[in-house]
Amino acid sequence: MRLIAEKLGGERGGQPVFSDIDFSIDSGECLMVTGPNGSGKSTLLRVIAGLLQRSDGEIRLEGGGEEFPSVASASHYLGHLNGMKPAMTVGENLAFWQDFGGAPGMEVGEALEAVGLETVGHLPFGYLSTGQRRRISIARLLVNLRPIWILDEPSAGLDRESERRLSALMSAHLGDGGLIVAATHLPLGIEGAATLTMNEGDEGATEREAG
Repeated sequence: MRLIAEKLGGERGGQPVFSDIDFSIDSGECLMVTGPNGSGKSTLLRVIAGLLQRSDGEIRLEGGGEEFPSVASASHYLGHLNGMKPAMTVGENLAFWQDFGGAPGMEVGEALEAVGLETVGHLPFGYLSTGQRRRISIARLLVNLRPIWILDEPSAGLDRESERRLSALMSAHLGDGGLIVAATHLPLGIEGAATLTMNEGDEGATEREAG
């Protein structure tokens, strides 16, 4: 499986944010998107996920077959918002996403254990701390099988132990043949990741570095 961007352009509020973005990652590979605030990292991720229309170029998935005919169908997107209902319990939120997404992955309890929150499934999501909420949003990635993870600042609000858990989960996803595109200001502990540096008002430059 291969995710390919060619001459990709994006806009925010009708104004160009980036242009001529090229990259290609295969199964088991990760692309870290870095750059200053306002350089278009979040816009790029939303364009890749199909949440925003591209202004130019192409983004496509090769090798997804009938199961994943498009990038959107193959992707989990984790943005700045956690995508959970505060009044519903943690378990109810995750069960909803599992039913909604199809292609079940881990059981809800197993996903909670993977993020170190196996005891909070009965609590309303709104009762949780900022870091706990982020960890539950990461658990959402685990309850459905999707080969592409598109992550916008996934470690925001996490303590160091939770950062280590996230790194391990990302590495395991890559080890299973998944692909990751992550916007981040901080190292995520992924060895051999490619880096796409976004420069405000400029084209991005891609290079391969240690994560």
